[in-house]
Amino acid sequence: MKLAFIIDPIAKLDPGHDTSVALMESAQAMGHEVWITQIQNLSVIAGKAWATLKPVYLTPVTKNSDHWIAVPNWYTLGEEVLTCLDEMDVVWMRKDPPVNIPYLYATYILDLINPASTLVLNSPQGLREANEKMYTLQFTSVMPETIVTQEKAIIRKFLDEQQAAVMKPLGGKAGEGILFLDPSDRNFNSLVEISTKWGQEPVMIQSYLSAAKDGDKRIIVLDGEPIGAVNRIPTGKEFRGNMAVGGRVAKVEITDREREICQVVAPKLKQDGLYFVGLDVIGGYLTEVNVTSPTGVREIDRLNGVNLGKQVMEWIEKR
Repeated sequence: MKLAFIIDPIAKLDPGHDTSVALMESAQAMGHEVWITQIQNLSVIAGKAWATLKPVYLTPVTKNSDHWIAVPNWYTLGEEVLTCLDEMDVVWMRKDPPVNIPYLYATYILDLINPASTLVLNSPQGLREANEKMYTLQFTSVMPETIVTQEKAIIRKFLDEQQAAVMKPLGGKAGEGILFLDPSDRNFNSLVEISTKWGQEPVMIQSYLSAAKDGDKRIIVLDGEPIGAVNRIPTGKEFRGNMAVGGRVAKVEITDREREICQVVAPKLKQDGLYFVGLDVIGGYLTEVNVTSPTGVREIDRLNGVNLGKQVMEWIEKR
């Protein structure tokens, strides 16, 4: 197979952490061609989606007791080639958020790929519909108490009722901009003003789950089925467990409650063509649905001695 990955600049990826690299390594190990590009290298020519692609050859990471080790020059790029994406067997959209105007335009280009010849992961339409915060609101039966608003008075009322809350920007990633709200904090007005850009943008506010101190679990879901999980535990005085802000990772099992959450979410994910997804769960409650470039595969593989990338590629081969 030929697989094209739309990613951020490869030189900025961490081969010991980034799931995109894990997926590309698995594809290469199984004898498939791996090509890379970026959203600014997508074009429409004669009504079809094209991209300037470069073949990439990876030196796989190796494992020691507590982390992955990569050689200094862990990838080599070949000559770039302008290619119609219909010639690819798989096109994988793995560009990190934010989902901004260039990102949306890229999904419109990906809409033009012939689905009879090429599998696009995740579905461009699904990516447009599934804001990683707002999409979660379709599953309120398994969510904590949540509101979305840009009105300070509504946020104040919710906070007074809940006594502790977390405020999230709707377009954030990796824990960026998430704030803990305390009813007694004299900075409350300023925090809300800055987060809502003085009432111009809505934010999500969720009831603070005390279980967050024990970890924020990332569950990797493939075609609606959970295939692995890792717990991300806050360290020091930080209340966020995200790995990007220093959260410690730990081995963890998927509970019956979490499998129930996956069963609730799976039909909608499949309907929207969201086949490779990361669910965030705290204390048995769904907090986010990550669809753009969910990570966690490297950590799950290391802690559990598995190879989720290979499992994903086997699923792709069957499709």
